[in-house]
Order: sequence, then C-alpha cells, then structure tokens
Amino acid sequence: MRPLAELLRHLARPGVTELTLATGRPPMIRAGGGTYEPLDSANVTTDDVVRALQAMVGIARASTVTDAPSQWSITANGLGALSIAAMRRGDIMHLRLSRAAEAAASGAVPAPTAAGTSTTPPGQTGASAPQAGVGQASATTAVRRSGAGSATPGSSASAQQSASGYASAGNGASAQQGGASQTAASAQVASAASVAQEAARVQALSRLTGGARDLAVVLEQGRSSGASDIHVVAERPVLFRLAGDLVPQGGALDSTRVEGMLMPVVPERLRPVLERDGSCDFSLDSPAMGRFRVNVSRHRTGLKGTFRVIAREVPTLESLGLPSDIAKATHHHQGLIVVTGPSGHGKTSTLAALVDLINRETSHHVLTVEDPVEFVHPRKKALISQREVGTHTKTFGSALKGSLREDPDVIVVGELRDTETVRMALAAAETGHLLISTMNTPSAAKTIDRLIDLFPPADQQQVRLSLASGLRLIVSQRLMLGADGKSMVAAAEVLPGSVALGNLIRDNKTYQIPSLQQRGKSLGIIRFEDSLTDLVRAGKVKLEVAKGFVDNPDELEAMVTGRRPGAAVAAPETPQDGARLLSKMGSLMGRKGG
Repeated sequence: MRPLAELLRHLARPGVTELTLATGRPPMIRAGGGTYEPLDSANVTTDDVVRALQAMVGIARASTVTDAPSQWSITANGLGALSIAAMRRGDIMHLRLSRAAEAAASGAVPAPTAAGTSTTPPGQTGASAPQAGVGQASATTAVRRSGAGSATPGSSASAQQSASGYASAGNGASAQQGGASQTAASAQVASAASVAQEAARVQALSRLTGGARDLAVVLEQGRSSGASDIHVVAERPVLFRLAGDLVPQGGALDSTRVEGMLMPVVPERLRPVLERDGSCDFSLDSPAMGRFRVNVSRHRTGLKGTFRVIAREVPTLESLGLPSDIAKATHHHQGLIVVTGPSGHGKTSTLAALVDLINRETSHHVLTVEDPVEFVHPRKKALISQREVGTHTKTFGSALKGSLREDPDVIVVGELRDTETVRMALAAAETGHLLISTMNTPSAAKTIDRLIDLFPPADQQQVRLSLASGLRLIVSQRLMLGADGKSMVAAAEVLPGSVALGNLIRDNKTYQIPSLQQRGKSLGIIRFEDSLTDLVRAGKVKLEVAKGFVDNPDELEAMVTGRRPGAAVAAPETPQDGARLLSKMGSLMGRKGG
C-alpha cells in the first residue's frame, strides 16, 4: 500500500469526501456524487489497514476495534476535521476517513446502517465484507496533539493524568452504538507530518514479534493513559503509576513472558552487568515504543522492569508550574545551580526545562553528562552535546575532567552522587562555567550541609569558601496530588545565592538558613511553606494534602487561614474582671514591699 501521508493528500482534492481502506480491495476515494475511484492496482491487506489506523489513533485505541462500529475525530493540517470510522470482522478490516464539513454538506457522512443492509464500494460483495456504513459514535471530541503519542498541557483525560507537564496525557470517552457498548476514544490533532512519523513508528512496531511487541503495546497504553511510570513484574499485573498511585492493568504475567518482554530491550553491553549485579539502568529510545528511562532487575519471582515515561516534548518552567524567577539563575556565566528533592518528584524535568531555556535563548555550548540520557534536546540556538555514562564516558568524574577542554559554557551533570563528582563540579563552577545538577536531598539547607559533609573535615572549610562564592541557586521541589485528584502539582522552595547566604556558609552557620529564609523575601527567597500556602489558596492543592508535606501542619494551616495556630477565642472582659485584676496586683506589690 502507498504511504498513508500520500493517500491522505487525495482528500484535499475538490469534491473528494472520503478515503476507504478495506481488506482485499485497493484504496478508494469517494467523490461528492457517491462514486468510488481506486487509487492503486494493489489490494490492501488487513495489516495495512491496522497500521493506518494505529498511525492516526494510536496502538491502544486501534486494538479495541471489533465488529461493533467505532469512530474517532482528528484534525489534520491542510485537511481540517476528519471523521475516522472502523470495524473488524475476523480477518476483514474496514476503515473510512471522511472530511467532516464536506461530507456533512453532501450527506455522505457515514450513518448507522439498518439491520441486514450495507453500503459498500463497487465490487465488494459477500457476507464476509464488512459493513461500510460504520455508525457514528454518540460522543467524539477532538483534542490538541503536539506530536505522535503525546498531548500538550491542557488536554483533558478520562484517566488520571499529570496536568503539570510531568507526564504525557491521554484521552478517552465511552459511547453506545446500536445498543452495543463501545469505546470511542478521542483522537488528538495530528498534522500531516506527525501522521507520517506515527506511520513510521507503526511500521517499526510491525517488525516486532513476541515479547518485544507485547512490551511495545504495554508502553503505548501507559503513555496514552498518562502514567508517569510503568512496572512490568513477574507474577504480577502490569502496574501504571497514575497521579502517584500504582494501578494494576489486566491479569498477572508469568515469569517466562516477562523475561521475553524485557530481555530484548536490555542492551548487549549491559547483559553481563544484569547477570553480575542483578540490575542495570539504561535509556530506551525506539521508534515503536518512544523514549523511557529503564531499570531492569531480578527479584524473588523473576525479572522486573521499571519504565519512566519521557515526554516527547521538552517541558518548560511554565508547563511544570514552577516560579519564573528560577530562570534568572541561568543568566549567570559561572557558578552552581542545584535542583533537589526526593526521587520521582520531577527533578529531571526541571533540569531539562532549564537546559531548554538556555538552548532557546543563548548560543552557548551546553555539555550534559547523564546516566542515562533522558530528554533528548533538539537543535535550537545553542550547541548541545549529550554524553551518557557507560556509553560515551566511564564515570561522571572522568567526563567532568574531560569537559574542561571541550570549551563548554554550561555543564549539566545528571546527579551529584559522590565526593569526586562534587569536587569536579565545584572546580568547574570556579573556572568560568555554569554547572547545573541535581541531588536527592529534602531541602535547600540540607543540600548545602550534604555538599559539605561529603568531604573530609580537613577539606570542608575550602568547600564552604567555594560554595559561599559560587552558589547561584538551589531549587527543592515536591510533587503532590492536585485538588482535582487526577493531576500532580509542584511546590518549590527557592534559595538564590546572596551575600547573606554566602556569609552563613562561610562562617559554618548553615543552621541559621531557615531564619534567613523567613526574612529574605526581598532576596527572591521562596519558602516551601509559602509555596504550599499559595497553592492551597489558589485551589490547586487541598489543605489536608499539603499538611502532609511539612513538619508543622498547624503553622501551615495558620498561614492559609490567617489565624495563629491553637488560638482560642477569648471571652470579653467585664469591669468586674478589671477590678479584680487591679486588686490582685496591689496585693502582690504590698507583700513584696513588706
């Protein structure tokens, strides 16, 4: 069959209202007069029709097509709104794409067919031919789509999803047709270019077999449902992390099937590591599956794979819901920026947003060292060099040592894990480079203590001096369940570098940093409690959820409500109360004088 993008172009011809793909027949177009015209001499196979449908609505939705009619709506650049109708009977697949506006004007929009009747293209007869009059679902919705398989922020979803940009979002709706229940998921807007890209992805998927194909379908379903992580575990169902909770999908998978799904994606160089150490980490970037950060490990019942979903679009600070003032730190020509927080709370996304900001606004040379590479930054204004530990360099330390001779302006380190990496990072920050990295620490103050405590006592004073002069920004963030119960919202503590902060670090008085944060709003400091208060007052997070993230819940409640913690309403004083108080004071003073 000809490429899908080429067939779709025929819908732009004047008077053409429909493109039909049916098993055993050539591709056909239908003009306003109702006549069909073949586009090719070769017949279409069922696999051709399936791949075309998958390219437009995704693998998960295409797999739901049965003999009950299903319909989706998309909008393609240059073609406008398209109505997609599909049904399948056994090995026979039928797909119709109609131009919504022209088809409605000419009466050619497919309508529910009466029992025992069918309208088929000329030459297609017999009981085995699928009905051409695919019923229109009672509810279809078009949703914006920025690329194949990912949704832009603002998309609605029937499943739980991340609205802050920390995970991709999918969409679904339920519809009834002819008394039969069917799924009418809303397809997202796709340009002709994205349709071609999706077609290439589907073709890559068609070349997969066995466990690799099973894994690809699971990953596609997880991405489309808005999962941030996907767990494939022996003797357990597949688990999607949706809005912070693990939700099982389907039945349990036996250990043999899980091994068949996971082993094909483990790189050859890491298989000895998996056998020796019991686990390995790598990035998966496949045209058929998308991009994921992967950990494969062995446990009691067999293999376990954890897939962190990497959005196809690099996020921005705005889409992540973070303060725009964070961007100011990227204007420095040298120094240290650290993004902190627990594992799984969006540090990598924030790091990618900062790199993308530099990529869009400057012509700097940005060198990244990651384990593994997660977001792949497209070519924009800056020069981006991305290196992966284990593939392009042996360790973070060796990569940082070599980076100083690669003429970088900005160095990005995936994580400050050990003393050697921190030592090299501080040296790079002092020698005219802006270094950006992450750490798994709970707060800004504890991040500074951790950086210092990594070194032996004899070196700590020198580290304090380096941090006092070179620290530009610490961002400590948490992700928490939004007020809608479906999205994840970010709260951020922001501690920019300043003379006051530098003095506390230099004099070994980091225990006074919380006091500085309380009075340092004019310095651009944002306390974590202040960030939570703003989120609760804005209705983005419920108070009970926010109270679970602070050490003093009563203080947070007082900040939100404006009342002092534990304050009770005092009874009004009476003249008699005042007289008794004066009498008592006089009596006490008389005894003291005697």
